[in-house]
Formats: sequence, C-alpha cells, structure tokens
Amino acid sequence: MAAIARTPLTPSKLRTFKLQCPQSLLLPSCIHQQIPRRTPRASRRTFNVSTAYRKKYYTDAHEWVELSEDGKTGVIGISNYAAKALGDVVFVELPALNLEVQAKDAIGAVESVKSASDIYSPVGGKIIEANSMLEEKPGTINKGAENEGWIAKLEVLGKVKGLMDEEEYKEFTAE
Repeated sequence: MAAIARTPLTPSKLRTFKLQCPQSLLLPSCIHQQIPRRTPRASRRTFNVSTAYRKKYYTDAHEWVELSEDGKTGVIGISNYAAKALGDVVFVELPALNLEVQAKDAIGAVESVKSASDIYSPVGGKIIEANSMLEEKPGTINKGAENEGWIAKLEVLGKVKGLMDEEEYKEFTAE
C-alpha cells in the first residue's frame, strides 16, 4: 500500500486501483465520485457533411456557388483567387434577405484596401441567408473565402448554365 501512495494517481491509475482493491481500502469515499469519466474517442467526433455530394461551380468573375445534393439550395461567395487579388478586405455589403436575383445580377460588394468589387450571383434564385459575420469581421474572406467567408445562401431557381467546375476554373486562373 505504501508504494501506491507514493506514486501520483492519475484518473486512469485510480480506476485500475479501484478495480483491484476493495472499497474499504481507499481512504476518502468521495474520491470515487470526483473522477470524470472520459467518453471513448470515437463518440466525441462531430458529424461533418461530406463535400462529395456538393458540387461547386465558378464564374469568370471569380464568384462560386456550391449546390446542395438536390440542387435546390446553394451557397455563394468569391473565390480564393479573387480574395488574394483584392488584398485585405475591410468592408462587405451583403444582399438583402428574400431578394430575388437572376444569374449575373449584383447582390453586394466587397471593398479592400486596394479596390472595390461587386459580387454577382452565379445562379438565379431567392436569398435566404446572408453571412452576418462578415459585417463584423470582413477579413474572414481573406482567411477562407471558400469556407467560412461565404457571402449568401439562396434557393436556386432554374438550372446552372455557363459555369466552370473546379478543374476548369483552375485552368482559367492559371492563364
């Protein structure tokens, strides 16, 4: 017993010790209730939506739309290429909710220390959400224009026409 008392007891060692020794040998009885149980690592994983079912399309003006699996909703933003070209973004004008737009309609603007640029909708639809985080932190576009720097979500009306897929867009920006 003396050898065990000298070594520091981590929660896992204490659980092992509790299993091997009767309750009466452990000094404070409340110690059993103070040990936090760790959940298995697999159960702590969060659920991520696979991008395999989402298709991203680009315009020649460097906007993108990522369509849901059923093609009824989409997320709009500017490309990483455009964000780099703009430089440090200092202001983002977001589209109004319930605004109905056609493909290539201006829905907002992005201003940086270098220049300002309109944002055009790659597809027609109705705006259902705007990324309000960009009003407070417009620099989010520089950190991840094609991730957390999205501009708006919309209900897509009609079909996607005249847009480039990711491979075609990479070739387009390489020129």
